[in-house]
Amino acid sequence: MPAGEPSRLLFQPERVPARSGWTAVQLARHADRPTTLDYARYMLEEFVELHGDRLGGDCPAIVGGLGRLDGRPIVLIGHQKGHTTKERVERNFGMPTPAGYRKAARLMRLAAKLGCPILTLVDTPGAYPGLEAEENGQAWAIAENLRLMSTLPVPVVAVVTGEGGSGGALALGVANRVLALSNAVYSVISPEGCASILWKSPSAAPRAAEALRLDARELLRHRIVDGVIPEPGEGAHTDPALTARLLAAAVAEAFGDLSIHEPRKLIADRRQRFRQFGTGSR
Repeated sequence: MPAGEPSRLLFQPERVPARSGWTAVQLARHADRPTTLDYARYMLEEFVELHGDRLGGDCPAIVGGLGRLDGRPIVLIGHQKGHTTKERVERNFGMPTPAGYRKAARLMRLAAKLGCPILTLVDTPGAYPGLEAEENGQAWAIAENLRLMSTLPVPVVAVVTGEGGSGGALALGVANRVLALSNAVYSVISPEGCASILWKSPSAAPRAAEALRLDARELLRHRIVDGVIPEPGEGAHTDPALTARLLAAAVAEAFGDLSIHEPRKLIADRRQRFRQFGTGSR
């Protein structure tokens, strides 16, 4: 379906609703927030999901495929949590294994071959931390995606739609434009993990959430994201269809802006965006 909404992106932190960090975390984790497959259904025409990493695995925590956004062919890749407990268990709560990151990499290479822009939707507590994942090259798979995304010759837009947790999120986040929904969070570690390390107790998670400055308002203030997409009502879970239209409009606008650039400029600008973090020059 067409985006159907003008872009309402927020670029000034003071225009983003102020929430405590812990409130933002709870909203970002709401079980009824739209998932990647929900957004695919609302936003894309002729979406075809593709499976497998071509090495023997098909991680259910990452989904992706080809579709059309306002008539423009794109490749969509994103984390998939599910809604019910049964779905979340089947999807490993959105925590990808190495096969998931290899699947994402395969789709990114396909996009580069076809000349299609890439949209990634980030919603994960982090990469799967199990022993089997480590034995199968979890760190290598994430690192390979970071390297690959930094060299893709097509426009890449990433949207943090829920949780953006650590390297598991960043593996889909090296983009020319990084956006966030207004109740999304993005951080190097979960509040519970931070609380366990710094305060020796997971019960200090609300305090850690404030210290991490992981909510959309702070992410925009520190220019970790380039724009914030406002959510309707009390959050995306209250009106998934409208949220999808707002997201689609923002993404279509970003692709339109980026489509005029040559591949070398897309790559150079993407690399420069991340190199400037912490330098005060963004």
